[in-house]
Amino acid sequence: MADAANVGRILYGYFRSSAAYRVRIALNLKGLAYRQAPVSLVKAEQRSADFLALNPQGLVPALQDGDLLLTQSLAICEYLDDAYPDTVQLLPADPVLRARARAFAQAIACDIHPVNNLRILNYLKTELGQDEAARNTWYRHWVQEGFAALEQQLAAGAGQYCFGDTVTLADVCLLPQVFNAQRFNVDMAPYPKLAAIAESLAAIPAFADAHPSCQPDAS
Repeated sequence: MADAANVGRILYGYFRSSAAYRVRIALNLKGLAYRQAPVSLVKAEQRSADFLALNPQGLVPALQDGDLLLTQSLAICEYLDDAYPDTVQLLPADPVLRARARAFAQAIACDIHPVNNLRILNYLKTELGQDEAARNTWYRHWVQEGFAALEQQLAAGAGQYCFGDTVTLADVCLLPQVFNAQRFNVDMAPYPKLAAIAESLAAIPAFADAHPSCQPDAS
């Protein structure tokens, strides 16, 4: 994490939230100082009155940047690109690559992740009576379907990272999703390109420092 002396920038998140993980990576890549305010999803702190006053959706992350409060991880990342143009840019300048990086990021953040986050898995358990094995099968199905499509998209191109040899928003989204997939024992062998890129990303300090195990609320 960047130097936390700048208390005017606060990231509200949960250490295992892949959406919060994305924003930690983005802030680290850009060298923007921030401090963390942990919100435990397991303890349902995201449904507390205090947090709902910040984000009525009851979701993490939320980023306080001075007087500005932002939600939704991709919107936060794009805001950081626009508000801090002199730092590393997460979206390529080339309009074609920019659109492709956005599409890849959205495939993860809008298609794979939403049907597999904690509130969905909890609903499957509490409201639909599904046991852990069924919930894990659900999780793996949607990840495998999404990863198969992303692997195919990258098969003809890519480089060290998703779109060449420069990190983009696509990579910021990929590594957290791979982390979560591995937690649920998704076999990465059918996705060699995604696995290789994730391995390369994990070695970058900005990504490594954002790993869930390095966060103050990790437990």
